Amino acid sequence: MEKFRDFLTLVRWQNVLMIAVTVYVMEKWVATPILCAAYFGEQLPWYVLLLMTMACCLIAAGGYVINDYFDVKIDAINRPDRLIVTRSVSKQQAMQLFQMLTALGLLCGIATAWLVRSWILGVVFVFVPGLLWFYSASYKRLLLIGNLTIALVTALTPLIVAMANVAYLKHLYSNMRGHINVLDYTTLPHDIYLWLGGFAAFAFIGTLIREIIKDMEDQQGDRELECHSLPVVFGDTATKVIVTLLILAMAAAIVWLAWWVIPSPMTGRYAIFGLLIPLICVLYLLWKASIPSDYRTTQRVMKFVLFMGVMFSFVVTRLL
Repeated sequence: MEKFRDFLTLVRWQNVLMIAVTVYVMEKWVATPILCAAYFGEQLPWYVLLLMTMACCLIAAGGYVINDYFDVKIDAINRPDRLIVTRSVSKQQAMQLFQMLTALGLLCGIATAWLVRSWILGVVFVFVPGLLWFYSASYKRLLLIGNLTIALVTALTPLIVAMANVAYLKHLYSNMRGHINVLDYTTLPHDIYLWLGGFAAFAFIGTLIREIIKDMEDQQGDRELECHSLPVVFGDTATKVIVTLLILAMAAAIVWLAWWVIPSPMTGRYAIFGLLIPLICVLYLLWKASIPSDYRTTQRVMKFVLFMGVMFSFVVTRLL
Protein backbone atom coordinates (compact mmCIF):
# COMPACT_ATOMS: atom_id res chain seq x y z
CA MET A 1 0.00 0.00 0.00
CA GLU A 2 2.83 2.40 0.85
CA LYS A 3 4.50 1.59 -2.47
CA PHE A 4 1.26 2.45 -4.29
CA ARG A 5 0.98 5.76 -2.39
CA ASP A 6 4.55 6.59 -3.36
CA PHE A 7 3.72 5.83 -6.99
CA LEU A 8 0.72 8.18 -6.89
CA THR A 9 2.87 10.88 -5.32
CA LEU A 10 5.63 10.34 -7.89
CA VAL A 11 3.29 10.85 -10.85
CA ARG A 12 1.56 13.80 -9.08
CA TRP A 13 -1.88 12.23 -9.30
CA GLN A 14 -3.66 15.47 -8.34
CA ASN A 15 -2.03 17.33 -11.24
CA VAL A 16 -2.71 14.46 -13.65
CA LEU A 17 -6.35 14.41 -12.56
CA MET A 18 -6.50 18.18 -13.17
CA ILE A 19 -5.18 17.63 -16.70
CA ALA A 20 -7.92 15.06 -17.34
CA VAL A 21 -10.55 17.46 -16.02
CA THR A 22 -9.15 20.27 -18.18
CA VAL A 23 -9.29 18.20 -21.38
CA TYR A 24 -12.85 17.06 -20.63
CA VAL A 25 -14.06 20.54 -19.67
CA MET A 26 -12.44 22.21 -22.69
CA GLU A 27 -14.16 19.68 -24.94
CA LYS A 28 -17.60 19.55 -23.31
CA TRP A 29 -17.97 23.10 -21.99
CA VAL A 30 -16.14 25.13 -24.65
CA ALA A 31 -15.60 23.31 -27.97
CA THR A 32 -18.97 21.52 -28.02
CA PRO A 33 -21.09 24.64 -27.22
CA ILE A 34 -19.25 26.53 -30.00
CA LEU A 35 -20.08 23.72 -32.44
CA CYS A 36 -23.70 23.56 -31.27
CA ALA A 37 -24.09 27.34 -31.60
CA ALA A 38 -23.07 26.94 -35.26
CA TYR A 39 -25.58 24.06 -35.70
CA PHE A 40 -22.87 21.45 -36.20
CA GLY A 41 -23.36 19.57 -32.94
CA GLU A 42 -20.69 17.64 -31.07
CA GLN A 43 -18.22 16.14 -33.53
CA LEU A 44 -15.39 14.44 -31.66
CA PRO A 45 -16.22 10.77 -30.89
CA TRP A 46 -15.98 9.64 -27.26
CA TYR A 47 -13.11 7.25 -27.97
CA VAL A 48 -11.03 10.04 -29.52
CA LEU A 49 -11.64 12.19 -26.43
CA LEU A 50 -10.62 9.25 -24.23
CA LEU A 51 -7.42 8.61 -26.17
CA MET A 52 -6.55 12.32 -26.18
CA THR A 53 -7.11 12.54 -22.41
CA MET A 54 -5.02 9.44 -21.77
CA ALA A 55 -2.23 10.78 -23.97
CA CYS A 56 -2.07 14.09 -22.10
CA CYS A 57 -2.24 12.41 -18.67
CA LEU A 58 0.30 9.65 -19.36
CA ILE A 59 2.84 12.00 -20.96
CA ALA A 60 2.46 14.43 -18.04
CA ALA A 61 2.86 11.61 -15.50
CA GLY A 62 6.03 10.49 -17.27
CA GLY A 63 7.28 14.06 -17.17
CA TYR A 64 6.83 14.23 -13.40
CA VAL A 65 8.73 10.96 -12.96
CA ILE A 66 11.70 12.03 -15.08
CA ASN A 67 11.76 15.37 -13.28
CA ASP A 68 12.14 13.61 -9.93
CA TYR A 69 14.74 11.30 -11.49
CA PHE A 70 17.00 14.24 -12.36
CA ASP A 71 16.14 16.21 -9.19
CA VAL A 72 17.24 13.73 -6.52
CA LYS A 73 20.00 15.99 -5.14
CA ILE A 74 17.85 19.13 -5.19
CA ASP A 75 14.87 17.37 -3.58
CA ALA A 76 17.15 15.91 -0.89
CA ILE A 77 17.80 19.52 0.18
CA ASN A 78 14.43 21.17 -0.50
CA ARG A 79 12.01 18.44 0.55
CA PRO A 80 13.84 15.43 2.09
CA ASP A 81 10.61 14.22 3.73
CA ARG A 82 8.98 13.85 0.29
CA LEU A 83 11.91 12.22 -1.51
CA ILE A 84 10.72 9.10 -3.35
CA VAL A 85 13.33 8.32 -6.01
CA THR A 86 16.26 6.51 -4.29
CA ARG A 87 14.18 6.10 -1.09
CA SER A 88 11.29 3.81 -2.09
CA VAL A 89 11.81 3.77 -5.87
CA SER A 90 15.24 3.15 -7.37
CA LYS A 91 16.54 5.36 -10.15
CA GLN A 92 16.38 2.37 -12.53
CA GLN A 93 12.71 1.77 -11.65
CA ALA A 94 11.96 5.48 -12.09
CA MET A 95 13.53 5.46 -15.55
CA GLN A 96 11.58 2.34 -16.54
CA LEU A 97 8.36 3.94 -15.27
CA PHE A 98 9.07 7.09 -17.27
CA GLN A 99 9.69 5.06 -20.42
CA MET A 100 6.50 3.01 -19.95
CA LEU A 101 4.25 6.00 -19.24
CA THR A 102 5.72 8.03 -22.09
CA ALA A 103 5.48 5.15 -24.57
CA LEU A 104 1.82 4.55 -23.69
CA GLY A 105 1.14 8.28 -23.90
CA LEU A 106 2.80 8.49 -27.30
CA LEU A 107 0.74 5.56 -28.59
CA CYS A 108 -2.49 7.21 -27.41
CA GLY A 109 -1.40 10.56 -28.84
CA ILE A 110 -0.43 9.18 -32.25
CA ALA A 111 -3.69 7.18 -32.36
CA THR A 112 -5.59 10.41 -31.63
CA ALA A 113 -3.72 12.26 -34.36
CA TRP A 114 -4.41 9.46 -36.86
CA LEU A 115 -8.13 9.31 -36.02
CA VAL A 116 -8.60 13.06 -36.51
CA ARG A 117 -6.20 13.08 -39.50
CA SER A 118 -3.82 15.71 -38.11
CA TRP A 119 -0.10 15.24 -38.56
CA ILE A 120 0.51 18.49 -36.65
CA LEU A 121 -1.20 17.02 -33.60
CA GLY A 122 1.02 13.95 -33.94
CA VAL A 123 4.10 16.18 -33.98
CA VAL A 124 2.89 17.92 -30.80
CA PHE A 125 2.48 14.61 -28.97
CA VAL A 126 6.02 13.61 -30.00
CA PHE A 127 7.44 17.05 -29.24
CA VAL A 128 6.12 17.38 -25.67
CA PRO A 129 7.85 14.31 -24.11
CA GLY A 130 11.16 15.44 -25.63
CA LEU A 131 10.61 18.91 -24.25
CA LEU A 132 9.87 17.51 -20.78
CA TRP A 133 13.04 15.39 -20.91
CA PHE A 134 15.26 18.35 -21.81
CA TYR A 135 13.48 20.50 -19.23
CA SER A 136 14.27 18.00 -16.47
CA ALA A 137 17.82 17.38 -17.67
CA SER A 138 18.93 20.96 -18.30
CA TYR A 139 16.35 23.65 -19.15
CA LYS A 140 15.08 24.03 -15.58
CA ARG A 141 18.56 25.10 -14.49
CA LEU A 142 18.64 27.95 -17.02
CA LEU A 143 17.34 31.43 -16.30
CA LEU A 144 13.60 31.59 -17.07
CA ILE A 145 13.87 28.89 -19.80
CA GLY A 146 12.53 26.16 -17.53
CA ASN A 147 9.63 28.30 -16.33
CA LEU A 148 8.66 29.17 -19.90
CA THR A 149 8.91 25.51 -20.94
CA ILE A 150 6.46 24.31 -18.29
CA ALA A 151 4.14 27.23 -19.01
CA LEU A 152 4.16 26.31 -22.71
CA VAL A 153 3.46 22.62 -22.05
CA THR A 154 0.56 23.54 -19.75
CA ALA A 155 -0.88 25.94 -22.34
CA LEU A 156 -0.78 23.18 -24.97
CA THR A 157 -3.57 21.23 -23.22
CA PRO A 158 -6.45 23.51 -24.37
CA LEU A 159 -4.76 23.96 -27.74
CA ILE A 160 -4.59 20.19 -28.27
CA VAL A 161 -8.37 20.06 -27.79
CA ALA A 162 -8.76 22.86 -30.33
CA MET A 163 -6.47 21.18 -32.88
CA ALA A 164 -8.26 17.85 -32.54
CA ASN A 165 -11.71 19.41 -33.03
CA VAL A 166 -10.74 21.57 -36.00
CA ALA A 167 -8.82 18.75 -37.69
CA TYR A 168 -11.66 16.26 -37.24
CA LEU A 169 -14.18 18.80 -38.48
CA LYS A 170 -12.15 19.47 -41.61
CA HIS A 171 -11.66 15.75 -42.16
CA LEU A 172 -15.40 15.06 -41.92
CA TYR A 173 -16.62 17.85 -44.17
CA SER A 174 -13.89 17.57 -46.78
CA ASN A 175 -15.01 13.97 -47.40
CA MET A 176 -18.75 14.58 -47.69
CA ARG A 177 -20.22 15.20 -51.11
CA GLY A 178 -21.93 18.57 -51.25
CA HIS A 179 -20.20 19.80 -48.09
CA ILE A 180 -16.67 20.32 -49.40
CA ASN A 181 -16.65 24.09 -48.86
CA VAL A 182 -19.05 24.28 -45.91
CA LEU A 183 -16.34 25.47 -43.51
CA ASP A 184 -15.41 28.28 -45.89
CA TYR A 185 -18.69 29.97 -44.99
CA THR A 186 -18.31 29.83 -41.22
CA THR A 187 -15.84 31.21 -38.66
CA LEU A 188 -16.07 27.97 -36.67
CA PRO A 189 -12.37 26.96 -36.77
CA HIS A 190 -11.40 30.54 -35.90
CA ASP A 191 -13.89 30.63 -33.02
CA ILE A 192 -12.64 27.34 -31.58
CA TYR A 193 -9.03 28.49 -31.68
CA LEU A 194 -9.96 31.92 -30.30
CA TRP A 195 -11.83 30.63 -27.24
CA LEU A 196 -9.51 27.74 -26.42
CA GLY A 197 -6.52 29.95 -27.22
CA GLY A 198 -7.78 32.34 -24.54
CA PHE A 199 -7.75 29.53 -21.98
CA ALA A 200 -4.27 28.54 -23.19
CA ALA A 201 -3.00 32.11 -22.70
CA PHE A 202 -4.44 32.18 -19.17
CA ALA A 203 -2.81 28.81 -18.42
CA PHE A 204 0.52 30.04 -19.80
CA ILE A 205 0.70 33.22 -17.68
CA GLY A 206 -0.76 31.55 -14.58
CA THR A 207 1.66 28.62 -14.77
CA LEU A 208 4.59 30.97 -15.36
CA ILE A 209 3.64 32.87 -12.19
CA ARG A 210 3.28 29.67 -10.19
CA GLU A 211 6.58 28.25 -11.43
CA ILE A 212 8.48 31.40 -10.47
CA ILE A 213 6.92 31.34 -6.99
CA LYS A 214 7.86 27.67 -6.75
CA ASP A 215 11.47 28.62 -7.58
CA MET A 216 11.37 30.99 -4.61
CA GLU A 217 10.28 28.08 -2.43
CA ASP A 218 13.06 25.83 -3.78
CA GLN A 219 15.90 28.34 -3.98
CA GLN A 220 17.99 26.75 -1.20
CA GLY A 221 18.54 23.57 -3.21
CA ASP A 222 18.82 25.57 -6.44
CA ARG A 223 21.67 27.64 -4.97
CA GLU A 224 23.50 24.52 -3.79
CA LEU A 225 23.40 22.98 -7.27
CA GLU A 226 23.96 26.28 -9.14
CA CYS A 227 20.59 26.52 -10.85
CA HIS A 228 20.04 29.95 -12.39
CA SER A 229 16.45 30.60 -11.32
CA LEU A 230 15.10 34.14 -11.03
CA PRO A 231 15.37 34.34 -7.19
CA VAL A 232 18.89 32.91 -7.27
CA VAL A 233 20.09 35.37 -9.92
CA PHE A 234 18.14 38.52 -8.98
CA GLY A 235 17.06 37.96 -5.38
CA ASP A 236 13.67 37.78 -3.68
CA THR A 237 12.60 41.41 -3.98
CA ALA A 238 13.25 41.71 -7.72
CA THR A 239 11.54 38.36 -8.32
CA LYS A 240 8.49 39.50 -6.35
CA VAL A 241 8.32 42.64 -8.50
CA ILE A 242 8.40 40.51 -11.69
CA VAL A 243 5.66 38.21 -10.36
CA THR A 244 3.58 41.22 -9.31
CA LEU A 245 3.80 42.68 -12.84
CA LEU A 246 2.69 39.35 -14.31
CA ILE A 247 -0.24 39.15 -11.87
CA LEU A 248 -1.29 42.72 -12.71
CA ALA A 249 -1.13 41.88 -16.43
CA MET A 250 -3.31 38.82 -15.83
CA ALA A 251 -5.78 40.87 -13.75
CA ALA A 252 -5.97 43.52 -16.49
CA ALA A 253 -6.71 40.83 -19.09
CA ILE A 254 -9.46 39.38 -16.87
CA VAL A 255 -11.06 42.84 -16.43
CA TRP A 256 -10.89 43.49 -20.18
CA LEU A 257 -12.46 40.11 -20.96
CA ALA A 258 -15.21 40.28 -18.32
CA TRP A 259 -16.33 43.88 -18.87
CA TRP A 260 -15.58 44.59 -22.52
CA VAL A 261 -15.35 41.36 -24.52
CA ILE A 262 -18.12 39.20 -22.99
CA PRO A 263 -19.88 41.56 -20.53
CA SER A 264 -22.62 39.96 -18.44
CA PRO A 265 -23.57 39.89 -14.74
CA MET A 266 -22.45 36.26 -14.51
CA THR A 267 -19.06 37.01 -16.10
CA GLY A 268 -18.48 39.99 -13.83
CA ARG A 269 -19.32 38.11 -10.64
CA TYR A 270 -17.15 35.15 -11.59
CA ALA A 271 -14.24 37.43 -12.53
CA ILE A 272 -14.40 39.25 -9.18
CA PHE A 273 -14.97 36.37 -6.77
CA GLY A 274 -13.38 33.50 -8.72
CA LEU A 275 -10.29 35.19 -10.14
CA LEU A 276 -9.52 38.75 -9.05
CA ILE A 277 -9.95 38.29 -5.28
CA PRO A 278 -7.82 35.09 -5.27
CA LEU A 279 -5.16 36.95 -7.28
CA ILE A 280 -5.16 39.71 -4.65
CA CYS A 281 -4.64 36.97 -2.04
CA VAL A 282 -1.67 35.67 -4.06
CA LEU A 283 -0.15 39.17 -4.11
CA TYR A 284 -0.64 39.59 -0.36
CA LEU A 285 0.85 36.19 0.46
CA LEU A 286 3.74 36.74 -1.97
CA TRP A 287 4.92 39.99 -0.39
CA LYS A 288 4.38 38.59 3.11
CA ALA A 289 6.34 35.38 2.35
CA SER A 290 9.86 34.95 3.67
CA ILE A 291 10.38 31.20 4.22
CA PRO A 292 9.79 28.16 1.96
CA SER A 293 6.50 27.21 3.63
CA ASP A 294 5.14 30.72 2.93
CA TYR A 295 5.97 30.40 -0.77
CA ARG A 296 4.46 26.89 -0.80
CA THR A 297 1.17 28.33 0.43
CA THR A 298 1.34 31.13 -2.13
CA GLN A 299 1.90 28.86 -5.10
CA ARG A 300 -0.93 26.58 -3.92
CA VAL A 301 -3.30 29.55 -3.94
CA MET A 302 -2.04 30.30 -7.46
CA LYS A 303 -2.89 26.71 -8.39
CA PHE A 304 -6.43 27.42 -7.16
CA VAL A 305 -6.54 30.46 -9.47
CA LEU A 306 -5.56 28.21 -12.39
CA PHE A 307 -8.32 25.79 -11.46
CA MET A 308 -10.86 28.63 -11.33
CA GLY A 309 -9.62 29.74 -14.74
CA VAL A 310 -10.47 26.31 -16.14
CA MET A 311 -13.87 26.41 -14.42
CA PHE A 312 -14.62 29.71 -16.18
CA SER A 313 -15.64 27.44 -19.04
CA PHE A 314 -18.81 26.78 -16.99
CA VAL A 315 -19.69 30.44 -17.61
CA VAL A 316 -18.66 30.23 -21.28
CA THR A 317 -20.99 27.31 -21.97
CA ARG A 318 -23.93 29.45 -20.83
CA LEU A 319 -22.95 32.45 -22.91
CA LEU A 320 -22.50 30.67 -26.24
